[in-house]
Amino acid sequence: MMGEEKKISVAVIKRLPRYFRYLGELLENDVTRISSRELSERMGVTASQIRQDLNNFGGFGQQGYGYNVEYLYTEIGKILGLGNTYKVIIIGVGNLGQALANYANFEKRGFLITGLFDVNPRLVGMSIRGIEIQDIDYLEQFVKENEIDIAVLTLPKVKASKIGQDLVKWGIKGLWNFSPIDLKVPKDVIVENVHLSDSLMTLSYKLNEQKVLQKQDNKKEK
Repeated sequence: MMGEEKKISVAVIKRLPRYFRYLGELLENDVTRISSRELSERMGVTASQIRQDLNNFGGFGQQGYGYNVEYLYTEIGKILGLGNTYKVIIIGVGNLGQALANYANFEKRGFLITGLFDVNPRLVGMSIRGIEIQDIDYLEQFVKENEIDIAVLTLPKVKASKIGQDLVKWGIKGLWNFSPIDLKVPKDVIVENVHLSDSLMTLSYKLNEQKVLQKQDNKKEK
């Protein structure tokens, strides 16, 4: 596959889950084939962008036919590694951690939540979807005994860095980081940062920019 022969840009990789989601919706609506133009209208991106993105992995389309929805959905799933099964733990089971633990769709994608950890004695011993929250003192033993693939961090900034370093030392190669800190890890460890406040501030910027443009337009009309 072409994706193995050259480095794919981060921007393309970040668009793949969106293609996967839209194609899944098409399948649910019994759509069997779709053109890049039709897909672009649904997704709000250009048909040219879609073709360029998919050409990184071999194309998948047929001229005059478009894309076979089921085939493309399956192939993008393979590219995203969704045929694999990943053991996941969540560290920090406050409101956000509990919301993530309760999200059943993770299992459908092969992400199996196998452990929950927290320092709060009021939470330790509680169960979420059949998984008991354990004291963080048992984290190292659990990671080493269960071959965990991904750790989800929903911790305060002061704790996330140390826990992140420990997890890497214990062999975890994937960190999904919701903590407000950029973790420093070796090159063979993958970190996906989800900084909620950053996203909210980006939204704030765009809203503010929109207001500024509206004020400028109103002045021109006067």
